[in-house]
Amino acid sequence: MKAINMRKTISKTKIFLAPVVAALLTAAAYAAAPGITGPTFNLTAQAAYITQPDGQAIYSWGYGCNGTPAGYAPAAISATFCNTMQIPGPTLIVTEGQTVKVNLLNGLPTSAGNTSILFPGFNVTTTGGVVGLLTQEAAPGSSVAYTFTATSPGTHSYYSGSQSDLQVEMGLYGAVIVLPANPPANCSAGLAASNRTAQNFWGESDYRLANAAYDHAKTCYDREYLFQFSEMDPNIHNQALAQVTAAGACVAGAVGCSLSVPTEPYHPAYFMINGRSMPDDMDPNYASFYPHQPYNGNPHMHPGEQVLIRVIGQGRWQHPFHEHANHVRILGRDGNLILSATDANSLAGPLMFTTTTTPGQAFDGIFYYTGKGLNWDMYAHNPASTDATAKLTCTPDANGYNTGAPTAINYFEWCQDHNKPVQAAPFGDVAAGGPVTLPDANILVNGAWYGGSPYLGPNATTRAVGPTGSTPPSGTIANSPTGEAGFAFMWHSHNEREITTNNSFPGGMLMMMLVDSREFVIDESN
Repeated sequence: MKAINMRKTISKTKIFLAPVVAALLTAAAYAAAPGITGPTFNLTAQAAYITQPDGQAIYSWGYGCNGTPAGYAPAAISATFCNTMQIPGPTLIVTEGQTVKVNLLNGLPTSAGNTSILFPGFNVTTTGGVVGLLTQEAAPGSSVAYTFTATSPGTHSYYSGSQSDLQVEMGLYGAVIVLPANPPANCSAGLAASNRTAQNFWGESDYRLANAAYDHAKTCYDREYLFQFSEMDPNIHNQALAQVTAAGACVAGAVGCSLSVPTEPYHPAYFMINGRSMPDDMDPNYASFYPHQPYNGNPHMHPGEQVLIRVIGQGRWQHPFHEHANHVRILGRDGNLILSATDANSLAGPLMFTTTTTPGQAFDGIFYYTGKGLNWDMYAHNPASTDATAKLTCTPDANGYNTGAPTAINYFEWCQDHNKPVQAAPFGDVAAGGPVTLPDANILVNGAWYGGSPYLGPNATTRAVGPTGSTPPSGTIANSPTGEAGFAFMWHSHNEREITTNNSFPGGMLMMMLVDSREFVIDESN
């Protein structure tokens, strides 16, 4: 197998193993958990407009960088930026035990009044500002400083503590990621040591912020993603804009220099992941056409990789979110690792079919996909084939997976299904006799991002349907029949209204978990 040449010729296309939004998948996948590094952060709260897939530009408030940040993480991501306003606010990345200082400048319209930041779970001291109901606040044009020690690893939220019903709705929220100070040395390559061997062989970079989520050997991971869920009622935003415009350049404290925006009844029309709605959330991080929404929602993995998902409920509603293809093992909530009461070496977090994003709560969880349970060979192996990739072997480890060959395309294959065809009457070079007769591809699915094959691998489409197969839209730039084909599992809210944008489907809280075999290089550097 000539791996180097194979890598150079790969282009990515997808098939769907869940409800389909085929024509909307992007041509490249970018993700990770990007943010800015400290431990001192200079932030500002300002107004700007964010965009939605229905073409609307929504007046909003958000935190942003007051000057150039100390640095960006992960370092491998390029074309980074931190504007003076973004939704969510900049992700603050620190290390356990660090003294963190956040300087906040209130750059909101004067009529918006004071603003502030709460850091739940941390003991915060303040300098400057004026006394508020929940914390020290920054008056219009003024600053306040918050200092705390990052006492617990994991994912945490931050958000406004001033007129929270209005200011959080307008977009004043963000995340704090605390990296463990003493990550276990015995998992520097993730839960499966050969995962890092495989990634190195195929030339992939390491985009992790750390090698473990907590100071515990069983919280190691191979990839990570941060998702902040929120909703937005445009009526509230429109009323805020109208009142700000009417107040004009007023003087703080003067009669009429304040807002009285009703936040009830509440009728959100936009449901967002990291400030974007489907399909915008699958565009790259730091895409130039989302200057105030820099973070995406597009998780990507290879079979067998342990994927850390960091999730925060930043809005007013609880969102039942379903991750297709597997359950999520909860590691901890709000920076509290869940351990067994009788064995500190054992995790005790629940296995969730649908994860709940409770407002104000954060959790860390592990997701992985291997293909176990499909009852067919997802690589279309065929021992009678003349193609080398079709004749790869599968040697089970103690758990039944092909982990002894980390440089093989079918690394982490579930060996019990090896050489089991899915098609009863295949068109191309795959084994015959499987349980399924696939319908005509013209009837089954169409769209620019249909992979044309139910199999993983660099030549899955041509082997499944033959070089002249009629699988649409075979031969297009988006779907070269000789290109790599992968799986796309829909991750979405289980509240059906929340997978719409302004009542139009598809949209809202919906994204795709993209699964590719090992030879496809997942490049998250933009």
